[in-house]
This record gives sequence, C-alpha cells and structure tokens, in this order.
Amino acid sequence: MEQYEPERLSPAQLAAMHRSLRNGRGALTRRSLLRATTGGALAVGGLGALGACGIPAAGKGQGGVSAEDHSAKEKRIDFSNWTEYMDVDEKDKNRRPTLAAFTKRTGITVKYTEDINDNVEFFGKIKPQLAAGQDTGRDLICVTDWLAARLIRFGWVQKLDPASLPHAYTNLSSQFRDPDWDPGRAYSYPWTGISTVIAYNKKATGGKKITSVSDLLDDPELKGRVGFLSEMRDTVGMTLIDMGKAPGDFSDDDFDAAIARLQKAVDKKQIRRFTGNDYTSDLDKGDIAACIGWAGDIVQLKADNPDVDFHIPDRGYITSTDNLLVPNKARHKRNAERLIDYYYEPEPAARLAAYINYVCPVDGVQDALAKIDEDAASNPLIIPDKEMKAKSRAFRSLTPKEETAYEEKFAKLTGA
Repeated sequence: MEQYEPERLSPAQLAAMHRSLRNGRGALTRRSLLRATTGGALAVGGLGALGACGIPAAGKGQGGVSAEDHSAKEKRIDFSNWTEYMDVDEKDKNRRPTLAAFTKRTGITVKYTEDINDNVEFFGKIKPQLAAGQDTGRDLICVTDWLAARLIRFGWVQKLDPASLPHAYTNLSSQFRDPDWDPGRAYSYPWTGISTVIAYNKKATGGKKITSVSDLLDDPELKGRVGFLSEMRDTVGMTLIDMGKAPGDFSDDDFDAAIARLQKAVDKKQIRRFTGNDYTSDLDKGDIAACIGWAGDIVQLKADNPDVDFHIPDRGYITSTDNLLVPNKARHKRNAERLIDYYYEPEPAARLAAYINYVCPVDGVQDALAKIDEDAASNPLIIPDKEMKAKSRAFRSLTPKEETAYEEKFAKLTGA
C-alpha cells in the first residue's frame, strides 16, 4: 500500500474543489438534482482538513486493518451516505423501505446517516481517525471513485470477502467490474454509476439533434449557447473521446490537445460557460441549447420538459461511480458485506434505482424494475443496454503531479 503523507493542494486544485462544492457534482442532492445547493461552509472545513499537516502517516501495509468483528453479537451497521441517495417511503419520510426489509430479513439494524455532502469535506471528517489507525465509527461509506482510489492507495479500507458477496460478485455489471484503481473490485462495489452524456433542448436547436462534442464545439448555429461542465474529468474526458483518444490511457500531449481544442471554442465564443449542475435551469429554458450533462439530471428534466433530449456519442461517454467501502477498524465488517450483497439482489436494486434514477450497476434488475416503473426499466440512462455499456469509458487515475498540472491548465481554460 502507498504510504500516506499530508498533502498540500495547489491553488488550481483548491479552486476545482471549491467549484465542486459550490455547484458541481459535490453539490448534487442526488434525487432533487434541480435544486441548487451551496457548499460555502463546507469548503472551508473540508479543504482545510484535506491539506492539513500534523497527522501521523499510516504505515505501509496497513490496508485491511480491522478491529475484532462484532457482527455476530452486535446486529447493527453504521452506514454513511450522500443526501437523498436512498429510497424513502412517500407517506413516511423517516422510513426507508429497502433498509427496513433488510432489517426484517436479517435482524441487523442500520444506523443510516446522510452525512456526505461532498467527497472533500467527508475526507476531512474521517482522515484523522484513519491516519491514526482508529475506528471512524462507520462500517460502510459511499464515496466517488477518485476518493475511493485514494483510500485504497493509503491502505485505509478493508479487503472484502468474496464469500460474503455471492450476489454482488455474480450480478455486478461488466461495465464496472475492473476499474484501474481497484482491479477486480477487491475493496469496493459501486452504489451507482454517473454517466456524462450530450444533452440538448430541441426547441432551442430548431429540432436539430446534437450528437457529438464536435457538434458542440463546431456548429455555428449553436454559437454562444453551448455549455460544458466545470468538472475537469467530465469535460476533458468527453473531449478526448471525441478526438479518438482513450480517457483511460492518454498522455500529457493528448490532454494538452484537448485543452487546446476547448480553448479554441472559448476564444470564438462558441462556449457560453462552464457550469456545475446549475446548467439544468438554462437547458430547461433553452438559454443553453446544448451541453454535456449528467444523466441523472437529464432523466428528471425529460420527465418535466419534452423538449429536453439526450444522445450517447458514437465514440463513447464518461462514466464514474460512487462506491461502497468498509473502513479500517470497522466493528461490523461482516454485517456491512451482507448489506452490500443485499443491494445486488434484483428486487432491492430495482427499488433503489426506481427512486434515485442513477445508473444501476446490477445485472438482471430490469424485470424487477419494470414491475415498479416501466419507464425507468426501459431508460438506458438508468439501465444501460448492451450498446450503451459498450460505449462507457472511465477517466484514468491521476498521479498527484498530474492532478496538479491538469487542474491548473483546466482552471486557466475556464477562468476559474
């Protein structure tokens, strides 16, 4: 395992994280995506904690450190997740049906806490205990792939027992089986996938379909009415794909070429602005005619506005994941693994997908979902079909040096 050392963030990295907290994926409320949120208070504490010094470095080989597992005697799990990222009973907002069904079946109670508002801020919460080899008070956490990769590198999460995960092992979609930061999913399983696609307002485009990043960057009829995301991996990743480059295996020169292509569009005022999830309001009204956006947004926009549509580029699209992990020293690892496995059974997975409308990582869920919501079951933004799965691409892991250099170049492009 890589040894942890306190990290100093560059100004560009700090700016990128502030963007994420303010209006990027860090600000999403997962289900109510059209409600703008702010993260100013979080930015100070979270970013300060991420760059703080004075925390003992974790020793090499610390991965998989556990306290004595108390699962057999203590029938409980402490689960930290994002806000509005779990199904809720519409009549009783305090009841979460799938968790209630899990408890009824197993006798294991779940203390479910919606205390993840942003990856950076949450990392600041748990870092002191993990670095010191202490229990975080959590048995299961859900974080985005780049933070999951960091926790695995530092040796701060436990390796999962395949014998405890028969449904997860069998039903995990091939699309998510082998990320470069956790080959074979030894330490993590995805809670949901987050897809980046082309979105457009048909009324604003005069009925024209927008099918590629090239359309966004080069179509003169869209000049001044195009949006790109303020998240570097999404915007640059989609541009790399459009240029015929693999976002999972690109060079510094490839990255620079993508930045140059975007800069050209900025200079000729093709791009209106770089946004977080606040692009949804402009797209809905038609102020932005076309953009790249997150599938979860588009599902909800389309439900309310028939003019909003999407396209999966022929060359592919970027997909990231939010992931379940068991921190070091968790008291109830076996119970946590049982909960992970439960959500890879078709029926619980379907109920979750029907509520949150993100990409479901569970194969074989479509029939169960159709019984709850036929539209969701046939929506490739929730249940990707074979063709869409084949087009999915992941942005590769970055070294700290690359992260700093790339964010500085992207910040210069966006004016952040």
